[in-house]
Formats: sequence, C-alpha cells, structure tokens
Amino acid sequence: MVFERIKSEVIAHNSYLIGSENDAAVIDPRRDCQIYLDLARQNGLKIKHIFETHRNEDYVAGSIELNKLTGAEVYHGPGLPWKYGNTLADGQRFQIGKLRLTAIHTPGHTDESMSYAMADLTSGETTVMVFTGDALFVGDVGRTDLHGPEEAPRLASNLYDSIFNKLLPLGDGVIVCPAHGAGSVCGVNIADRDESTLGIERAQNPVLRMKNKDDFIQYKLAERLERPPYFRQMEKYNLEGPPLLGCIPSPPPLTPIEFSREMERGAVVIDTSAPAAFGGAHVKGSHSIWLEGLTVFAGWVLHYDKPILLVLEDQSHLEKAVRYLIRAGHDKIAGYLKDGIAGWYNAGLPIERLQLLTVHELKAKIDRGDHLPVLDVRGQDEWDAGHIENAQHIYVGHLQERQLDISKGRPVIVICSVGHRAGLGASMLLRQGWRQVYSVVGSMKAWEAAGYPTYTG
Repeated sequence: MVFERIKSEVIAHNSYLIGSENDAAVIDPRRDCQIYLDLARQNGLKIKHIFETHRNEDYVAGSIELNKLTGAEVYHGPGLPWKYGNTLADGQRFQIGKLRLTAIHTPGHTDESMSYAMADLTSGETTVMVFTGDALFVGDVGRTDLHGPEEAPRLASNLYDSIFNKLLPLGDGVIVCPAHGAGSVCGVNIADRDESTLGIERAQNPVLRMKNKDDFIQYKLAERLERPPYFRQMEKYNLEGPPLLGCIPSPPPLTPIEFSREMERGAVVIDTSAPAAFGGAHVKGSHSIWLEGLTVFAGWVLHYDKPILLVLEDQSHLEKAVRYLIRAGHDKIAGYLKDGIAGWYNAGLPIERLQLLTVHELKAKIDRGDHLPVLDVRGQDEWDAGHIENAQHIYVGHLQERQLDISKGRPVIVICSVGHRAGLGASMLLRQGWRQVYSVVGSMKAWEAAGYPTYTG
C-alpha cells in the first residue's frame, strides 16, 4: 500500500494519494498538481480515480487539471449541479488494487460533503482509514455557516448526525485524514498535528465531547468566522471547473519603467516583503501582504479582472508567490519588479513609507494622553480575548468597505496579533488617503510580552 499526504502551505490544505498494485487515487487534489504525477511515477502507479470531499470554498480544486493530465475519472457528492465529473451514491465502492474505498455521504459542512472509508483487503475487511474532508478535523469539526445564518442550524444538525452516526461508528482505531490542518479558515481550533484516530477524537476533540445534539448545534451557531469574498469565486470555479493551467505561470521580470506603465493601465501591486521592510520603502499604492499570507489575504483586496504586479523581498520567492496566488484563482500575474524595491528607487522613482511603532512607543504615547486612535484589525475571537483599552475594532478584510470613525487628517495606529495584518491594514489606509498611518511591529504579541494591560470589555 502507498499512502502520501500532500500539504499545501498557507491554506493548510491536505490532499492524499493512495495506491496499491498498479492503481492509485487522489483525494482533494490542488490545482498545481504535478506533485501527484511525480508521486505516482515514483511508486509505479497509474492514477485512475479522483475523489472530492466537497466543493471547496478556500482554494481552486485541481480535479479537472489532474483529469486532463491522467484521464482519471472525477467523483463528488450529490446535491449540486456539477458541470464536470460523476456524482456518487452513498455507499458506492471502488477497488484500487487491494484497497477498497467506500463513499459515505456526510453532509453538514456543506450538503454535498463526502467522506471515504478505506479498507486494506490484504489484512481484512475492516476500515483502517477515513478521509473526512471538512466534516471532521484533528481537534475540531468543520464550519457550518457557508450557506448563510438561516441554513446554519440545519447544517449543524446534519454535521452532528454525520459525525456521530456515520463516522465514529467506523471504529476507534480508524485513522482520520482530514482535508485541512491548523491555520485553515475552514475551522476554528484545528490542532497543530496531522495524526489522529476516531478514538482519539472521540476522547479529546472538545466538540465531540458534546454528546448532546442541542449543545453541539448551539456551539456551532456561536462560532464567528470570516467569509472572504474570494470564496464566491472558488465556489463558482469548483462547481463549473476553473480555467486550465497546463503549467505553473512564469511572470516576466519588469524594469521599473515597464512596471510603472502596467500600474498606469490599472494593475494592482502586491508587495510580499516583511512588514518592517515594507515600512522602510515601497511603491506607492502597494498592498502589503506577506508571502505566507498571499492565498488568503490577497482574496480580500484583489479583483479577478485586474492584472497583478509583484514586488518580492527576494527573487527566489517568485515561484512560491505564484503558486499561492493561483491556488486562489489569481492567474493574471503581469510580472514582478526586477531587482525589487531597490531597483525602483535606484531608477529615481518615488517611494512611500509606512511609519512603524514599537509597543513601548505606543504605550508611552497612550500614557502621555496623546489620544491617538488605535485600530485593531484582528478577528473577533482574538479581539474578545484581549485588546488595548479604547481601541477601535474592524477586521482587516473589511477595511475597504467599512467607514472609519477617524478623520483622514488624524494619525491612526494599526495593530494585529504579530504585525502582518497590521501592515496590510495600514497599506490599505494609505491607499484610501490616510497619510499619518503607523503599524505596530510585534503588535499584541509584543504588547502582552511587555506586560502591558489588555481589556475584554
């Protein structure tokens, strides 16, 4: 038996390749899918099946891409008007060499959600592994809010039934293989480890310890998760099929003059430098999105009809930046700035700065009574856990649509958890016309490490 877990950074996505004898299947492939072909070739396997656990919202599925490369059939759950692939029936079975995969309809995260129970027939008929998609994670369960608040109670009820009546009865020794790990936007408290079993989850997963169904539903309804606007594009792509890539795009290097001309034509600039480097000098009008935040946070500020320009802290980051963008369907990458920001200012072109504050400087300003507005751009749960007194709270993703209660003539200090989202939020304010913007390096992590007070009211 061959088992490979393929982890995709940033979106914390897990896909899987399983194989036996000459046959292989892939579960939840990502769009840049050469890795599955490489693994199949290394193990002498032919990919014959592609299984989706659900229509994903947080990344572009690679099923059609992999189908074009291998001819493997694509399968997904019932209830959606799919424009590609085959719709499964609950209990449908597939033979992959000496492995048997059984499709289990497990609605709750979404209506069409499927899990796949795997038996290794060389050792018996018992299920040894289950691919749970976004129904069950290590330490958490999937979100149930994606169809809107009016549907959330029904989905939470369905998820409870799927987990307690369909997954847990498979047996405590069954290995759990979820579609996401820690850091995914599809769960709240996913554990930072890959390995678990249904028995471990039954005993240790705090959500599964709620034996009462009403408690489970109320817990799920109380969750507050952000729903980035790019989810709508992912749902469309993953229902109808995204544009085919063929290969990873290779954006050209652009001279500062070429780069400037693309900006004049409407291209949007993303600077992937660390927040402190972005603060020192950047191209005016840039969005500050650190490299590992590209897939998720570019989706809050980019439009799919506009070309993208990249400013990289290091040219070696290009391939990673491109992969992160295309996983969210951002294919229109017009190029990157040759020689980075140094090439820009060496060409005599104007730069912009973002002022940086340490937490000690911020505390001194507060103690002096400077009355500078502090804008906290973290998520709701982070804010509730503790924030600076009298700070204003707007999640960074909503800064483009929310009206700030702060005059553009006044300074504004932006803070988050460690400084990355603060850099993005500050760059968004600069683009909107604020001139005196400060980003707090280290942000709340540094604030708390310094022993400064936080408030939960």
